[in-house]
Formats: sequence, C-alpha cells, structure tokens
Amino acid sequence: MPLYSRMGDYDVSLLSRAAGDHGKRPRRMVEYWAHVQAFMPVDLWPVMQHRMDRYRGERGKWGFTADPLLEPRIPAAVRERGPVTARGLDEEFSGPRVKEHWGWNWSDARRVPDFLFLTGDVAIAGRTSQFEVLYDVPERVLPADVLTLPTPTGAEADVELVRRAARSHGVGSVKCFADYYRMPVADTGAAVDTLVETGELTAVQVQGWRRPAFLHADAKVPRRVGARALLSPFDPVVWERDRAEALFDFFYRIEIYVPAAKRVHGYYVLPFLLGDAIVARVDLKADRATGRLLVKGAYGEAGAPRGDGRGARGGAGQAGRVVAADRGRGGTARGSGVRTRCRFGHGWVAWVA
Repeated sequence: MPLYSRMGDYDVSLLSRAAGDHGKRPRRMVEYWAHVQAFMPVDLWPVMQHRMDRYRGERGKWGFTADPLLEPRIPAAVRERGPVTARGLDEEFSGPRVKEHWGWNWSDARRVPDFLFLTGDVAIAGRTSQFEVLYDVPERVLPADVLTLPTPTGAEADVELVRRAARSHGVGSVKCFADYYRMPVADTGAAVDTLVETGELTAVQVQGWRRPAFLHADAKVPRRVGARALLSPFDPVVWERDRAEALFDFFYRIEIYVPAAKRVHGYYVLPFLLGDAIVARVDLKADRATGRLLVKGAYGEAGAPRGDGRGARGGAGQAGRVVAADRGRGGTARGSGVRTRCRFGHGWVAWVA
C-alpha cells in the first residue's frame, strides 16, 4: 500500500520481480530487519553485517529460546532443501505444531531459522501464497556481486544508514533518522555530525520544533503538493508517531490491540493525506469473502479544510484496488453499500465506498 499511496495504479508484480521471485533478473530487494522486517535494497546487506553480528552476540532480538542442538543442523537442511519453509522442517526437527495459546505458537523449526535470518546465516528467498517465509542460503538469494562487497566499519555503516534515512525524510531530527533504521540515538548523532561536516546535511530550524533539525542537500521544496492518498499505519510518513505529530499536528495510535469498547476511531484506521496535510482518518475493513471494502467509519481532523469528500472517497477507491489486486482480481473496488459520513471543515458529506 505505501507504493500505491505514492504511485497510484501500478503493476503489482513489480514488487515480486524486484524481490527476485521470478528468478529472471538479479534481485534488487531482500527482506531483512531494517526498520522492521521489510524489503531493503540488496546493497544494504553488507551494511547490515554489524547488526547481524550484534544479533549473533545477543542471541537474537528476544533471546534464543530454541533447542541449541538444532542451530548447526538446520542450516545444513536449508542448504540441502532450500528454499524451504519452517513448516517443511517441522517433521524432522520439531514434530507436530502445538496451539497452546492464541499467540505465536512457533516450533523450534521456526525459531531457529528466524534466528539464523537475523544473523545473516540464512536469507529469505520469498514467500508462499500463504505468506509463509521461504528460507535459503544467502548465496542462492543475493547476487554474487553483493556478497563480495567489502563490509564497512561500524561507523561507516552508521553514516550510510543515516544518509539514506535523511535522503528519504528530506528534513528531520536525530531521532527521526535513528528511527528509520532503528539505530541507537548516540550512533545516529555521531553519523549526523559527520554528514554535517561533509555538507550532505545542514542544520536548520523547523517552525514549531524544539529539537534541532537537519536538511538533506538533495531535498527539494515543491511549489505545491498534490497528494491524495490513504496511508498505511506503517507508512514512513506516519510510522514515527512523534514526527507525524510534529509535522502534521496529527496524534495517531493504531488500535488493533485496544478492546473494541475503548477504541476511539476503530480497529484498522488509515490516515488520509490531502495536499500537505493529514485531514481525516478512515476505518476500513476488507471483506475478502465477497471482495468488498467496507468503510466502517470516517473522521475529519480538527481544522481540516472544507471539502466535498471526493478526495477521501478516491482514497478508499485506492485501498479497494489494493485489496482487489491482493485477491488477484485486478480492477477497482466494488461498492460495499456501507454509507458513511466524513466531516471536512463545517460540513458533513455522505458517501459510499
């Protein structure tokens, strides 16, 4: 959805082709724990080596809880059978999966590959149609020229990650840049100092901000912003909630884990960007059985410009096309028959998504 928010209608197979699922062109992206587990450019693999080494020393992000005797055996099985899912390793290494509680019922055959993914000993080759991870050895996942790139020093890696974060943000604080790749603030600050010295960043003041800010040398200030898009809760525009509030005066919390009676706006609420302002939020639900996108609620922000609601309706149409494409249907979303009202300025607008 972040791609759709920026590009509008696009060939949804572009992402899988860039991730190498078709094997016809060199892979351009690979999954790794960059901000969270997400696609990153393949040339960041050597830059992440220091993070991989840290995870190895720390025994993962949350501690190593699997059978340690499996740690050397599973890489050998992945090399022999890969690409392979953790479920494909269960019979030999874990036995039938249990469902003791509602949460993560991971077997050891799932925990060990996940740890090895963090340390870079295995890589993610793709996903099944059920979104299960396919593990394989790095030399069968990543281009050979990437695997032969030199590993930068820790300080060099920090500078490269902050450089990319600053280029993507345009302007931001040390905290903004640190969050982009989930880096320690102290390491980020040192990298920012280096980039200021080289002229890639310039210290600036942002109206309303108390913290120092830095402008990337390639940042452009457009004459106008013609954006009209719903944003995923995990979109870079809003994923760092303090930044979203500082830039847009938009207080945003996802309420998935909030009991229904205590939710303010809904279960899965998407911000709506209009121009250079977030003017509304929309609670959407995908009815995958019928291929419909249900608009359960829409809420205008205080001070949002008066409008006729067509922008938000178009945004819901965008999300509908993403849902349809996800189901392999293509085309546009069908009307749900759910009438909702969205307030812009002083007027209420009824519309059907």
